[in-house]
Amino acid sequence: MPYIDYYKILGIPKNATEKDIKKAYRKLARKYHPDLNPNDKEAEKKFKEINEANEVLSHPENRKKYDEHGKDWKHAEEFEKAKQQQQQYQGNRQQQYSGNFNESDFSDFFESMFGGSSKQRSSNTMFRGQDFNAELQLNLKDVYTSHKRTLTVNNKNIRITIPAGIENGQVIKITGHGGKGINNGPNGDLYITFNIVNNTHFKRDKNNLYTTIDLDLYNALLGGEVTVDTFDGKVKLKVKPETQNGTQIKLKNKGFPVYKKDGQFGDLYITFNIKTPTNLTDKEKELFTELSKLR
Repeated sequence: MPYIDYYKILGIPKNATEKDIKKAYRKLARKYHPDLNPNDKEAEKKFKEINEANEVLSHPENRKKYDEHGKDWKHAEEFEKAKQQQQQYQGNRQQQYSGNFNESDFSDFFESMFGGSSKQRSSNTMFRGQDFNAELQLNLKDVYTSHKRTLTVNNKNIRITIPAGIENGQVIKITGHGGKGINNGPNGDLYITFNIVNNTHFKRDKNNLYTTIDLDLYNALLGGEVTVDTFDGKVKLKVKPETQNGTQIKLKNKGFPVYKKDGQFGDLYITFNIKTPTNLTDKEKELFTELSKLR
């Protein structure tokens, strides 16, 4: 198996931080994602290489093994364990043998301890497949209701259900949809990070929504009724007389759905911004002047 320089694939130095790795992966994954490069075999190949490099370098333990053992990093634990057993074996037979541990000793020892050569045993050992990482960008309206979506990961179409209420940056695991296991080993898992873009006038804070609406001075003073937008439609709202600027009211259960809890919603908080009338007529000015004298 030839050596693959995962650092070079992601375009980062060997002393890159976890943040550098994540940033480089996201940038390249967006550039070469199959959905953005349909029928582009070279982009598909590059996307696969990027995922493989990220899987190794984004996990501290895998990265350490890769830095120490290169292309054989997957067999690092097996090698170290056998090495320790060989050293113990040598220690118990110091009177009969001497010399330092080397690769040929390791091969001979593997054969004597496990009944076959290191190559034979390595070829028969089961290994878990690699975990894959993907990023899915959705609009806020997309995650207001649960829905199904097909993703293309490493040339495979995966049909998943996206639960309503999922949050920006949230990661979900799709078991068994990572890399294929070796020698009948279990498949790896697929980890999907959600990038939720809020293209609405609502501000989201977990399950609650916030918005500001304009209220004319007359409704604020005398009270009345206004029609306001909620996330799933319009509602009529009563305004109390003498409502002050900045007053906040709560509409219960008109917020965002609670993740994986059907029928449960957060609340919608509405703040009133009272608009002062402009371009007053002479008569209006006269009436406001009289009003000010009464106060």
